Amino acid sequence: MEGVSFAEKRLRVSGIKILIIGFCCWITFNISGYAQEIKEPNVAGTFYPDNPQQLSGMIDGFLDALNPPSKEGQIFALICPHAGYGYSGGAAGFAYKLIKGSPYKTIIVIGPSHYFNFNGISVYPQGFFRTPLGELEVDKDFTKKLLYKDKDVFFEPAAFEKEHSIEVQIPFLQKTLSNFKIVPIVMGNCNFLTCQKLADLLKAAIGSRKDVLVVASSDMYHGYSYEEAGIIDGLTLSYLKDMDVHGLYKGLEEGRMQLCGGYPVVSALILARDLGYDKLNVLKYTNSSEVTGNKNKGIWTVGYGSCAIYREKACMPAGRESNMLNKEQRKKMLMIARSSIQSYLKTGKKPELNETDPELLKEMGAFVTLHERGQLRGCIGNLVGREPLYLTIRDMAVEAATDDPRFPPVTSDEIKDIEIEISALSPLKRIESTDEIKMGIHGVIVRSGSKSGVFLPQVATETGWSKEYFLSELCEGKAGLSRDAWKDKNTEIYIFTAEVFSEKDY
Repeated sequence: MEGVSFAEKRLRVSGIKILIIGFCCWITFNISGYAQEIKEPNVAGTFYPDNPQQLSGMIDGFLDALNPPSKEGQIFALICPHAGYGYSGGAAGFAYKLIKGSPYKTIIVIGPSHYFNFNGISVYPQGFFRTPLGELEVDKDFTKKLLYKDKDVFFEPAAFEKEHSIEVQIPFLQKTLSNFKIVPIVMGNCNFLTCQKLADLLKAAIGSRKDVLVVASSDMYHGYSYEEAGIIDGLTLSYLKDMDVHGLYKGLEEGRMQLCGGYPVVSALILARDLGYDKLNVLKYTNSSEVTGNKNKGIWTVGYGSCAIYREKACMPAGRESNMLNKEQRKKMLMIARSSIQSYLKTGKKPELNETDPELLKEMGAFVTLHERGQLRGCIGNLVGREPLYLTIRDMAVEAATDDPRFPPVTSDEIKDIEIEISALSPLKRIESTDEIKMGIHGVIVRSGSKSGVFLPQVATETGWSKEYFLSELCEGKAGLSRDAWKDKNTEIYIFTAEVFSEKDY
């Protein structure tokens, strides 16, 4: 039940690398980076029974006591408590009952560091985690896509040496799923950018897979007041329900809300929103005083929340509601964009193109976005289709490379480092209420008089802004209006969807 402050500072312990020259081989051995082949449990016999039959029966008891909750859409992530099973096991059961029997193959378990102070993120690279219910293999092919891809993502074994936040999730997983591997991640002291980095690495590693589940391990309020627990956790849950990542992070930093696994939860929310999972359902909330029946003042109280993050089955990821283009058509559009830029840089003229595909001959709006080494390098588009899509892509690609006033023109030497992203747009729809806007699904245009501004759907997932902040930034930053102009009945608001695809997808 012990937790640490969300803002607690931690010191990173670096590994010592020794290069050993052997017979016909070179061996790199990281003394502090040694992963045990079998990671023995830390809290079996204390947080949960160390007897396999007792442990199995206890979890069955949690699950059997629950009426099967209504199945959400496509569940991508869970938020589960990590206290002793006698306190939080009942709440955790709500989440695990929901996914029982699902065909997940990789489970990413992200927990906070309670005992070891360090900066950054420690990923367990390979081997097995043992519980009384058996051994569970680490997905080393997946962890290779994370480790050392950023200076803040590494393996520090001391982070796992005593930690329980990962371990207590594993028996529940073993009882509800089969034929899967795990990716254990412990987060030390991080800022929002570090959480974003982890989400970005996980997104790249997941790719188009639909058999990955994320479990963010976190308890909630820690303090000596049952009444205060209800107030603070109620506020925290309201931000979780809205998936307001920035508001949640700020509230945790300021101490208005509490999650001992705050960084794991923030990272999971960023990742989920970025992949188009835009709904969160609070399955169960309780606290230790409720469980024990002792609500007297001065009794140590810890909050336990169980949540599922999902998207409705009709929704598509990353700003799409339906597929307008198939894989080959998207690849062709990306090839047209790149070849058009190359041709224009070489000849000063747009290439002549011919196309017979009926979908690519439709008049559609589109944006072409250029990134260079992860940084924006240009973005130009037409909201309303005035010519066939393939010609719009040609023209917008050239303009993004040569005529975005925010950047100097792309050079021939740069083109090899440019990554191209295309957003093919649906027709515009005027709305009467901002309640119709689905964040991460809809792009939005505001218009008042001669002033207008637009945000593409992916702006919401990339920033994690709340709807109100998104609209205020759109009005002020893009349209040159007052921040609350979107509330004015005379301001026109339009929505659209975008099919977003990038060269990195292929």
